[in-house]
Parts: sequence; structure tokens; C-alpha cells
Amino acid sequence: MSEHITQDTEGEHDNAYAGLLGNDAHWAFGTDFEDPLAGVDTTIPDGIDATELAQYCLMLGDDALIYAQRLSEWTSRAPDLEEDIAIANIALDLVGQARLLLARAAAADPSLVPTLPEGSPVPDEDRLAYFRDAGDFRNVRLAEVPNGDFAELVARLLVMSTWRLAILQRLVGHADAVVAAIAAKGVKELAYHRDFAGRWFVTLARGTEESYRRLTDAMRAVWPLIPELTASTEIEVRVGADPAVLADEIGVVLDQVLAVAGMTAPDAPALAGVRGRTGRQGMHSESFSMLLAELQVVARAHPMGRW
Repeated sequence: MSEHITQDTEGEHDNAYAGLLGNDAHWAFGTDFEDPLAGVDTTIPDGIDATELAQYCLMLGDDALIYAQRLSEWTSRAPDLEEDIAIANIALDLVGQARLLLARAAAADPSLVPTLPEGSPVPDEDRLAYFRDAGDFRNVRLAEVPNGDFAELVARLLVMSTWRLAILQRLVGHADAVVAAIAAKGVKELAYHRDFAGRWFVTLARGTEESYRRLTDAMRAVWPLIPELTASTEIEVRVGADPAVLADEIGVVLDQVLAVAGMTAPDAPALAGVRGRTGRQGMHSESFSMLLAELQVVARAHPMGRW
């Protein structure tokens, strides 16, 4: 996985963080291009359960990875070149977050990392991305459902970025210095993502009858998946990152955007899980296997490959 617009001079990294150091590679949006982990102690602090930390990083990393994959499907399909580039760079930001979070998960609990043939050059975070099966992923379902039209992209990005920004703002003060550093970097990126989505949401709402209709349909598709975003899991509660406490904050932001847009939230029931299980428990939508097949096909075909 590479979150950089350009590669380093050697074309490869010793670890997930090496690409952040000492080269001209730039992150996409929302950073000052400084190393977010410079001087950060990567030792897991006393009082933090490494296994639980790993599971939580896996959740956040999977959210970013899978949603980035969906956003990347928009490459060359956006309404114009400026938006095409912006969407691609938002996806790159999320890939960068995913890489750091999956690397932290692997370091905290190596048992999570899939085993490959001895001598494989694939780093741990790539093994987690490309060599797990669908049931091992812990992303929310809103990240994975198939793309609709541009209005659906805007509505989903508004919700996803508002939710993720609220999470990372809390994690800036996390006891684990690595998680805190990743969050501090991600907050800058997600603030841009939310602004991009909010501006387009208002534009579509105040545009033509057709754009208003499409945005209304998009909201009906996205809103049933919002309750899953703030549903608590045991892991999130134990690591002190219960998303349920963010429900009101997220609601206020979405209500503000809706008010400016002159729209109201649809009265849509939550999308039920399967026997009480949703994305956080490894229960995904029917489309997820196809998404993974496209994401993982090259790595699985050449597990000993060097790129």
C-alpha cells in the first residue's frame, strides 16, 4: 500500500513509517508535510491492553482502507477534473491512515497478521490488507456498500468524514502516543474531507430539481447505515473510545449542514444486522466479497512479488 503521490528514491520502505521520513513524498491533503510520528515513542504504555489496542486499530484501519477502495472507483468518473483529483486524494489520505493504523495493529498483536511463505517481502500492514478473508475485516458497512451516483458519494462522504473526524479528535489525547499522532495527522485531513462534502451537499441541494431529487434519494440510501456508526462494541468501550458518546455531536453537525441546504433528514429505520452482527463483528454486505476480490487479486496472485 502506498499513500504517497511520489515514491521515495529507493522505491521501498523498511516499515510502515519509513516512507514518512527524509524524502520528497507528500501526503495528499490537510498536512504540513511533517512526519507525524517524529519523536513518538512506539512502546505500548503501561495500562493499555495490547490485544485490545490492536483490535481497535484494526477497526479504524479497515474503515479507512475499505472506504478508500470505494472512493478510488470514482477515479476518472467524477463530474470534472478538479473533483476527480480531489476524490482521488481523499482516498489517498484514507489509505495513509489505514497503513499507519494497520501497522500499529500488527505491532501490538502479531497474531493478527496472516502467515505467508517464508521469505515473503510483504510487510505486516499489507498482509492485513491483502491476505485476510471477509469475515476478518472489522469495518462498518457504510464504508463498503457499492457506489451510487455523485449525490450518493457526497452524502456518504459527509457522514463518514463527520463521524471519523469526531473519533480522531477524541483520539488526539489517547494514552498510546502512536494512536495520538496518527489521529493528529488525520484530523487535518478529515477536516478537508468534511468541508469538501459539505460544500457539495449544499450545492446539490440548492441546484436544480434533478440534483435535489438525487440528493434526497442518496440520503435515503445512506441514513439507515448511520446508527451502526455509533453502536458500541466491547472493544471500543474498553479502550475508552465508545462511539455512542459521539452520536449527539455528529447529529449536530449533520443537522447544521441540512439546515443550510434546506433539507431534512429522512425518516429511515436502521439497517439491521444478521443475528445481531454488523461490520464490526465481521458481518458484511453481499457486495463486500467482490470489493475484496478486486482489492486483493494482485497481491494474492503474487505473494512473493516485489514492487
